[in-house]
Amino acid sequence: MMMLLLLLLLINVSQHALAVVVEVNEGAESVLLPCEFTGLIPQDDPTVMWIRSDLHNKSVHLQREGGDDFTEQNQRYSGRTSMMPLATKNFSLTLSKPQLTDSGNYTCSIVDGTEEMRLKDVQLQVKERFPSWAKVLLVLLVLLVLLVVSGGLLFYFRQYFMSDHHIVVDSGVESVQLPLKTKVHLPEDVKVVWSNSYDKNVHVHENGSAQPGEMDDEYKNRTKMKRKLLEPGDLSLTLKHPTDGDNSTYTCTVYSREGNILLKKDVELKVRVSQVEVDSGVESVQLLFSTTLHLPEDAKVEWNNYNTKVHVYENGSDQPEEQHHVHRDRTKMNEDLLRTGDLSLTLKQPTDGDNSTYTCTVYSREGNILLKKQVELKVRVPQVEVDSGVESVQLPFNTTLHLPEDAKVEWMDRYSMKVHVYENGSDQPEEQHQVYRDRTKMNEDLLRTRDLSLTLKHPTDGDNSTYICTVYSREGTILLKRKVELKVRVPQVEVDSGVESVQLPFNTTLHLPEDAKVEWNDRYIMKVHVYENGSDQLEEQFQAYRDRTKMNEDLLKTGDLSLTLKQPTDGDNSTYTCTVYSRKGNILLKRKVELKVRVCQVEVEEGAESVQLPFNTTQNLPGDVGVKWRHYDPVKMVHLYENGSDQPEEQHQVYRDRTKMNEDLLKTGDLSLTLKQPTERDSGEYDCGVYSKNISRYKTVMLIVKGRVQVQDQTGDIRNRSSSIDPTPLMADQSV
Repeated sequence: MMMLLLLLLLINVSQHALAVVVEVNEGAESVLLPCEFTGLIPQDDPTVMWIRSDLHNKSVHLQREGGDDFTEQNQRYSGRTSMMPLATKNFSLTLSKPQLTDSGNYTCSIVDGTEEMRLKDVQLQVKERFPSWAKVLLVLLVLLVLLVVSGGLLFYFRQYFMSDHHIVVDSGVESVQLPLKTKVHLPEDVKVVWSNSYDKNVHVHENGSAQPGEMDDEYKNRTKMKRKLLEPGDLSLTLKHPTDGDNSTYTCTVYSREGNILLKKDVELKVRVSQVEVDSGVESVQLLFSTTLHLPEDAKVEWNNYNTKVHVYENGSDQPEEQHHVHRDRTKMNEDLLRTGDLSLTLKQPTDGDNSTYTCTVYSREGNILLKKQVELKVRVPQVEVDSGVESVQLPFNTTLHLPEDAKVEWMDRYSMKVHVYENGSDQPEEQHQVYRDRTKMNEDLLRTRDLSLTLKHPTDGDNSTYICTVYSREGTILLKRKVELKVRVPQVEVDSGVESVQLPFNTTLHLPEDAKVEWNDRYIMKVHVYENGSDQLEEQFQAYRDRTKMNEDLLKTGDLSLTLKQPTDGDNSTYTCTVYSRKGNILLKRKVELKVRVCQVEVEEGAESVQLPFNTTQNLPGDVGVKWRHYDPVKMVHLYENGSDQPEEQHQVYRDRTKMNEDLLKTGDLSLTLKQPTERDSGEYDCGVYSKNISRYKTVMLIVKGRVQVQDQTGDIRNRSSSIDPTPLMADQSV
C-alpha cells in the first residue's frame, strides 16, 4: 500500500516536470542543469540518475543514498560533475567547464529499486564564444588593411600564394632543375635557402656563394645555383642524380639581411621509377638502364637492393666476390657496357622474393656519382583457387628452357617441407613429407615436355600455402624457380539456432567403389558419422552426435555424401571433414564444410510473468541424463535436473522458486527452462549442458530483459514503456 501511495505521489510530481533549455558559453566555469524534487524520497535503495541518451555509455552522473557512484560514468564527464546530497531533494547537476560536445538532451530520473521515474528533461546548448566565421572575417579584414597600406606587400602576397610548380622526371636522368625566376629587384645581401618537406637544408646561398656547411649531408655535392642570382633574378636549383628518395616539396625562401622573408615559393618534385612486371617462373628478367652520357673507362657500376650488392662491375670486369650470396650466379651485364651505355641488369630465375626497388649507381674513379637510376621489380605469383572436395588440383609450371636429362625437380611448400621430388629420371617418394605421400603426381616425361606442373590430390584448406618448384642442375645450380599460391575454399553453412536440421553438402561425380568407407569428423577428430560395409556404424559415433545424424541410403551410387545434422546448436559450431577411403585405407576424396549456428536470443520486458529459454533435442533420452542450466558472469547454477528429478538445493538463491522444466523432458526431449518474474539483472548468457554415459548436448541462450521506463503522454497520464524500441515476443518459437 505504501509503495502505491509513493508511486502516485511520484506520478503527481512528474506531471509538473517541464523540459527546460539551458544555454551557456563555451569556456564558462560551470553550468547548472536544474532538477528539484518535492516528493517523498523512496526508502528502498533510492538512486538519482542523470543520463544523456545519444551517447553509447549514457551515464552522466549517479548518486545513491551513500554518495556518488562513478563506476559506470561516461569518461568524457570524469571529474566534471557534482550534486547535492539526496536528503536536500535538490537533484540539480553541476557540470564544470562546459564544452561544445556537451550540447545535448539530459534526463534526471529517480529509481527506488524496482520502479524508475523521469523527473526532468534538460536541453543543454553550449555556444561557441567566438564563432569560426567571425575569426575568418577578422583575418580577411586585417589582410585587406595591410594590402591597402603597403603596395609592396601586395607583390609579396602574390609571390607567396602563387601556384606551385610540379616537376616530373624519370629516374636515371643526370639532373633536374627546380625552377624559380623573379622580376623583383633583390638586394645584394639576401640569403637564399632551398629546403625540403622535412625542413632539411638542400642548398644555402649567402654572401655571393654556396654555404655547404649549412646544407644536409644528403644533398652535398648534388646541388647547384647560378653564380649571379640577382641578375636576372634566376633562383632555380639544379639537383643531380635524382631518385624517388628525392620526392618532396622543395621550398625556396629569400631572406633580407634583417631576416625578413622577401620571397617564398614551393616546387614539387616527382621522380618516376620505371616498373618491370613478370610472372614467377620466367627464365630471366631485365632491369633496363641505357644512357647517352659518355662514361670513363675506369668508371664503377653498382646495382644495389636495400644496400645489398646485387652486381658490381669495376676495372673492366664483373666482381662476383662482392655480390650478396642470394644473387650470386644469377646476374649478368653486357660485356662492353661502358662503351655502349647499356647498363641493364639481367636477373635469372626471379621469384617474388626478388620484389624490390633496384638502384644502379655509376661512380667516377674518385667516387663521385656520375649517374643513378632506380627500377622497381614485381614478380607475380600465380594463384590457383578451388573448392574443398575436388578430386585434385594442378599447380601449373611450363617452361621453354631446355632442361638437361640429369636435372632435379623439387616442389616444396612454404614451410620447406618436400611435396614432390623428381630425380634420376623418376619420382623419389621416400623424400616426400608424410603429409603429401601418395597425394602428388607429375608428368612422366616432364624434362622433355618441359611441363613441370604438380597435381595434388584431395586438397583441403590445410593445403593452403605457397608452393615453390626449383629445378637444379647435376652440380646443384638453380636453373629455374617458380612459385604458385594455392587457396582451397571451405564452403560455409550458417543457420539459426532452432532449425530442425541442417545439411552439410558434399556431392561428387567420381565413381566410388562399393566397399568404400565414408567418415565425417569434426575439428577435434571426433567421429560424427561413419558409413562402412554398406550401412551406418552408429556405435562409432561420438556421444555428442548420437541419434542426430543421417546420410542418404544409396550414397556411394549417387555420389551424394551430404550429412544431415538434427537439432543443431551453437555447440555444434565446427569445421567438419568428410573423408572417403578405399578398402585398403587410401584416401579417395576429402572435403571440409564449416558450420555456423547463430546463438539463440530471447527478449522479454521486465514485469512479464515468465520467459522461456528454448532447447529441444532428440526424444527418449536415457534415464541417467543430467541437465544443467547455468548463468554466467559470474557462474551461477540456475537449474539442475539429475537422477530423474529437479535438485533445487543446488540452485543459486537468486533463482530459487523461479525456475521450472517440463516433467516429461526425457521422453519429449524438450529441455526448455521457464524463468519466472524476469528482471534486468537476469539478462545475460545462459547455457544448458546435457550429459550421460552415452550422450552429450550443449546450447547457449542469450536472454535480454528490457527494463521499463515511465513516460508522460499528451494528456498528462503516466504510462510504462519498454526501454527498447522494438517489441518482441516473450518466447522465440525455436527448437534445436
